[in-house]
Amino acid sequence: MSTADAGAGRATAAGTFLSVFVGSGAVVLVGFFFPALVDGALGGQTWLVVALLFFGSGLGYLAVLPHRGTADSSGSTLLAVRRGSVRSVLADIAAAHDPVILGLPIVVFTAYFGLQLTFPAGTTATIDGLTTGVLRGMGPVLLGVALLAVAYCGALLLGPWGDIRLGGEDATPAYTYPTYFSLIFTAGIAAGIVFWGPAEALFHYQQPPPYFDAAPGSAGAVNAALVYSLFHWGVSAWSAYAAIGVPIAYFVFQRGAPLRVSSILTPFLGIEGLDSPWGRLVDTLAVFATIGGIATSLGLISQQFLAGVAFQWGVPPSDAGPVLLVGGLAAVFVLSAVSGLHRGIRRISGLTLVLFGLFALLLLAVGPRGFVADRGTEALGGYVLHFLPMSLFSSGSWVTEWTVWNWAWWFSWAPFAGTFIAALSRGRRIRTVVFTSVVATSAATGVWFLIFGGTALSLQRGGAADALAAVTQRGGSEAVAGFPLLSALPLGDLLLFLFLSLIVVFMVTSADTSTLIAAILASRRGVTPSRGSIVLWGTFQAVVALSVLLVGGGETLQALAVLTGAPFAVLAVLALIGLSLALYRDERDRGHTSIVRQVLDRIPAIQTHHDLDPPDRES
Repeated sequence: MSTADAGAGRATAAGTFLSVFVGSGAVVLVGFFFPALVDGALGGQTWLVVALLFFGSGLGYLAVLPHRGTADSSGSTLLAVRRGSVRSVLADIAAAHDPVILGLPIVVFTAYFGLQLTFPAGTTATIDGLTTGVLRGMGPVLLGVALLAVAYCGALLLGPWGDIRLGGEDATPAYTYPTYFSLIFTAGIAAGIVFWGPAEALFHYQQPPPYFDAAPGSAGAVNAALVYSLFHWGVSAWSAYAAIGVPIAYFVFQRGAPLRVSSILTPFLGIEGLDSPWGRLVDTLAVFATIGGIATSLGLISQQFLAGVAFQWGVPPSDAGPVLLVGGLAAVFVLSAVSGLHRGIRRISGLTLVLFGLFALLLLAVGPRGFVADRGTEALGGYVLHFLPMSLFSSGSWVTEWTVWNWAWWFSWAPFAGTFIAALSRGRRIRTVVFTSVVATSAATGVWFLIFGGTALSLQRGGAADALAAVTQRGGSEAVAGFPLLSALPLGDLLLFLFLSLIVVFMVTSADTSTLIAAILASRRGVTPSRGSIVLWGTFQAVVALSVLLVGGGETLQALAVLTGAPFAVLAVLALIGLSLALYRDERDRGHTSIVRQVLDRIPAIQTHHDLDPPDRES
């Protein structure tokens, strides 16, 4: 296909998407904000189709718009997508993939769903027992590695190694800083932050963390709930990504290693040794963790999305609803991934960040600002004060079920998120990479949980909304927590609309990125993934998510994915050791300075008078 034909095809697609977006958007907005005008005119399933057309066509329009900037350059070539005809792409899929990395995850997921369908109770019991045993046995290790990752990121942020520019001093970043931050933040967080924003604080308020020894529903439980929300989504969580991402970035841009998770083994295996069974095992495990984490999230969040809609508007559940939702989301994130980083992925991540900020500001404006400010300030101080003791606190089942599980989940996402961070970071100093992927992202999630969690606690304590009763009514699902809270606030309809929009766009921004990273990791070394490869992995993620919905066992599969967090926590330690050895050997004579020294050097020198003659004094 010629360039002119491709451009004409994109223009036609853009026009079609825009027309569908405007038409379906008019129906959705009227039905959402003026339900009396269309009451009973459309059934619940029809509303779902119209809503999917609205969101899908809008995001699809962003994905197919032409990119007028510089073509894939600098570090972004690592995330390029190879074009070609349909026939050549299909013929290329088998030749371009590593057969082990391609085949083993497919076999494992197929076997899991076969067992889940044939022996559901036994499969669930076995995996749950295995997960519980691993999390209990590895709990101290996961707590220790999370704390180590934070300490190491602090050393890179403040120490002289942070001054190293990835790719050399002449390398320039491929993206502006706002784009760089939005890509990292939206890819690494997914839609879980939307559901858990109000729910986590409420759960800890109802069952306070034993570390604080507060009574359920008390004022002390409010502070404990907010502090632990910050803890589970703060610097410890994001440092897990940096512990994998920074070593990959260093060995890719400073040593010429390929963009894959196994590059963290470069100091031990050498670049050529990355094709060894050990290297391929790490990459295979990374693909499994990526597909397991994103696909189960897609399936579970789809269930939660529909549960929340059913709770708020009484839409009766249907067998076709989950299939339509997952299929619609899959079509959008596959299109976004195929369009490439500069178009769909970059634009949708930017839109997600704008909606995220707009929702938070609007919620703060109409919510209990005094309560949020007072309790938020207190919680932030408590987080800083208690960070180290909480990081080391390991007694009781509560810690295993919450903190250890969270760290395992974040480490299971670290291969995909870390690889993506690395690919974006050419031309950035290590200090900037750490600041962005740990400090800036933690600040954004912290503000979100303080505003949304503080609002939830205020409304729950004041009796304006009973979100905990709604959660109990729906079998403990955190998905419904936000709906009664937002409905109780001024501009509730607008907040609910933005809330649902955030769920969709956050899920798309994680899934399109994971699709691209899975295709890169599964491709043979030196081979750029093709469109066919992107479609293959995007479709596979959608199939796994649909299997979760149709066969069941989503929580069990999520537990299975969480199990990969334990080996990647160990690999993170190995990665940091290897990075330290490489930095010490390669950078000790480069003359880099710490951020502390740079700050001191910028302080104006205070002139002294020791070199002046003392004034004459009369005797």
